[in-house]
Amino acid sequence: MSLLVVGTVALDSVRTPFGNVDNALGGSATYFSTSASYFTDVRLVAVIGEDFPKEHINFLKSKNIDVRGLEVQKGKTFHWKGEYGYDLNEARTLATDLNVLATFKPRIMDDHKDSDVVFLANIDPEIQLDVLTQVKRPKLVACDTMNYWISSKLDALKRTLKEVDLLTINEAEIRQLAGESSLVKAAKTVQAMGPKTLVVKQGSYGAVMFHGHSVFSAPAYPLESVFDPTGAGDTFAGGFMGYLANTMNFSEAGMRQAVIFGSVMASLNVESFSLDRLRSLDYKEIESRYREFKKLTHFEDI
Repeated sequence: MSLLVVGTVALDSVRTPFGNVDNALGGSATYFSTSASYFTDVRLVAVIGEDFPKEHINFLKSKNIDVRGLEVQKGKTFHWKGEYGYDLNEARTLATDLNVLATFKPRIMDDHKDSDVVFLANIDPEIQLDVLTQVKRPKLVACDTMNYWISSKLDALKRTLKEVDLLTINEAEIRQLAGESSLVKAAKTVQAMGPKTLVVKQGSYGAVMFHGHSVFSAPAYPLESVFDPTGAGDTFAGGFMGYLANTMNFSEAGMRQAVIFGSVMASLNVESFSLDRLRSLDYKEIESRYREFKKLTHFEDI
C-alpha cells in the first residue's frame, strides 16, 4: 500500500567522538523514506535548494522512492550542524539554516492524495494540518513533533493532534506536552488530545507504545558500536510506518510487530554516519535482527 511522508530533506554536518561528516544527506523525510522503502512504496514530499547534489536524488530513486513531490526552489537546502558527546542520546545544535525550508508550503500531487497511510514528519504543525486538508481520507495518519513546536505553536499542534491516529514523540517531549512527570499519566493526557496510539522514543533505552489501554515496551538493541545517532528516531518511524503500510494491520499485535521493525531499522542506521548503513542494507539483515530482538525479550511463563 502507498505511504506518503511530508517532512525535511537536508544536508547535515555532524561531529561525534568517532568521526565527522560535512554536508551529508539528512533530514527527517530522508531517513524516514529510506527506512520505509524496505517495506513499501513511499511518496516523498519536501523541498530542496539548487545546491542539492543530484547523486542524493539518484540514491532516493534507487530505493524506489517517488520523488516527484521533491520541490526544487531557488536558494540553498536546509542545513543542520550538530555534535554529540559520549552521551549519544543528546545532540547539541551548532547551527540551523532553514534556507528554502523557511517558505515551504507543501503541495500534494493529485495522484498522491489517495495515499493509504500518511506520515507528517517533524515540521511546523500548521503545515502538518494544511497537508491533511489536501489528502483524501487515509486509513492511518501519524505525525511527529518536537519541543520547539510544543513551546512555540502549542495551539496549532493541538489542532493537528485532533486529526491524527498516531503520534511518535520522545520521552521529554511527551512530558512537556502533557505537563506531567509520569510517563503513564502523560500518555493518557496526550491520548485525550486525539491520537489513540503513542510511540514514545527513548533513544538508547528503546521505545514504549501506548495503544488504547495497553502498553508495550521494546528494548534498544545492544550494539558494540554506535557511530552516529542522527536520524535514528526518523529511521525508527520509517520502519514502523513502512511495516504498517505493508500489512495494513493496525491491530495491537500488528502495531507491536511494527515497533520491533522500527527498532530494528534504527539499530542498523546508527552503526554508521548519515544513511551509509541503509544504503547497502539487505532485507535478510533486517529479518535476522528482528529475530534477535525476539530473543532479547523472550521468557517462559511461570
